[in-house]
Amino acid sequence: MRKRFNVTGSCNPDRHYMVNTEKRFEAVKELIDTGEYFTINRARQYGKTTMLQMIRRRLSDKYLVIKTSFEGLGDESFNGIPEFVNTFCSLMTRFLQNIGAEESVWSVFDRKDLVSFDELSRLITKFCESSAKPTVLLIDEVDKSSDNQLFLDFIGMLRNKYLERNEGLGSTFHSVILAGVYDIKNLKLKIRLDAEKKYNSPWNIAADFNVDMTFHPEEIAQMLDDYENDVHTGMDIEAVSEEIYKYTSGYPYMVSAICKIIDERLEAEWTLDNVQKAVKIISKGENVTLLDDLSKNLENIPELRDFLYSIVVNGQEYTYTMVDPMVKLANMFSYIKENQRGKTMIHNLIFEEALFVYFGNKTMREQGTRISPYVLNYVQNGKLNMEHVVTRFRDLLHEEYRESTVPFLEKEGRLLFLTFLKPIINGIGFYYVEPQTRDNRRMDLVVTYDKQEYVVELKIWHGDKYEEKGRDQLSGYLATRGMDEGYLVTFDFSKDKQDTEPQWIEWNGKRIFEVVV
Repeated sequence: MRKRFNVTGSCNPDRHYMVNTEKRFEAVKELIDTGEYFTINRARQYGKTTMLQMIRRRLSDKYLVIKTSFEGLGDESFNGIPEFVNTFCSLMTRFLQNIGAEESVWSVFDRKDLVSFDELSRLITKFCESSAKPTVLLIDEVDKSSDNQLFLDFIGMLRNKYLERNEGLGSTFHSVILAGVYDIKNLKLKIRLDAEKKYNSPWNIAADFNVDMTFHPEEIAQMLDDYENDVHTGMDIEAVSEEIYKYTSGYPYMVSAICKIIDERLEAEWTLDNVQKAVKIISKGENVTLLDDLSKNLENIPELRDFLYSIVVNGQEYTYTMVDPMVKLANMFSYIKENQRGKTMIHNLIFEEALFVYFGNKTMREQGTRISPYVLNYVQNGKLNMEHVVTRFRDLLHEEYRESTVPFLEKEGRLLFLTFLKPIINGIGFYYVEPQTRDNRRMDLVVTYDKQEYVVELKIWHGDKYEEKGRDQLSGYLATRGMDEGYLVTFDFSKDKQDTEPQWIEWNGKRIFEVVV
């Protein structure tokens, strides 16, 4: 049976096509070898559990590696200290029995009579002193319990034992690794009956985890090369790898999901078009946990929603620094990353499209807008008629909006255009914003449709001088892409605005179709 691309649970190199994670593993191994305690805190489906499995498979000869998880435990396990510490003992006993440890090893934890963390601490010391190998404790899915004071007290106990060990005052686990989305060193929690929020740092002894777990184009190419050796499709591995990276920025789940869709649902035809089709399937969000989580976080964390809106729609850039708690939060979920200028940008094009759709639909519902694209002739002879698209958008806004809605349009105009465009190209096309051009004044939109590309610059009117500058910018951008035609949509909110008809102009050797809204 040949291997498959995997998007659920941990990956196994014997069963799944995988990126070579040797460099990442060696970096983690170094932390373990030096006895560090640390957290692998990365976004959902970023390879955390796979890394824990690799640690257990690769290091079990040198260490006694114990993997546990608090996921799925009933509420009764958190009713009090006795219930919690005895649940932990039960987890340890069960794991040691499952790996075939001798009774003399697992029986240390085969207790149901503990009533305090101090008793559990002494039990851990006894176990580690009697173990033939240094013990490494892995705790997966810590987010499931990190808002519980008992769990934090448990982590605090491990911290104290770590400090005592460093002072030569007792034995404890050689290394402890927590895996989850949140960085437990700085987690903001509700842990009091009065819902008081505070920062807890029971894990402030943890070493920094700076391992890059994204998949880079050359790594994606290596995985596809392994696949090609089995299947022999004749794909252009380098081109396909670059295209996958273009849409995912190396987000592990998204990379594997695209590959799985092409292999299993698109008849293993590894073309650039099928990469885009796979992206479209993912972007619909059906059974995609990542996008479900994005939606929930946008609804449940208003500050995060406003922050991402300001980046995606308004083109706001923030200094990429973890001192800013909102930058840190968005980065923790991998919704943003750092661009080449040290500023924030959306992590990948799939998240970006999902955010545009979310904010567009939200605006339509809240404002009661009636921007319907459904008229004929948007597509002619299989090609998108972008001239007609931008002209029709202008006409609709003229029909639907009056002076009283100018503040709304000034804020939401560009978002409305994307909302208008989405159903026109849905299923065949894709759009994304060129990150270097997103700001409060301009936004270059690249639209792909059936192997054709269109560049639309969206600008807010700031006078004739800026209009000419916009033409210069658009013509220059067209030149970098080797294109001869582009579209300039200008939102004019000035009081002396003149109603001009859409027109083609020649500018710096390029043809530009201008529409003033």
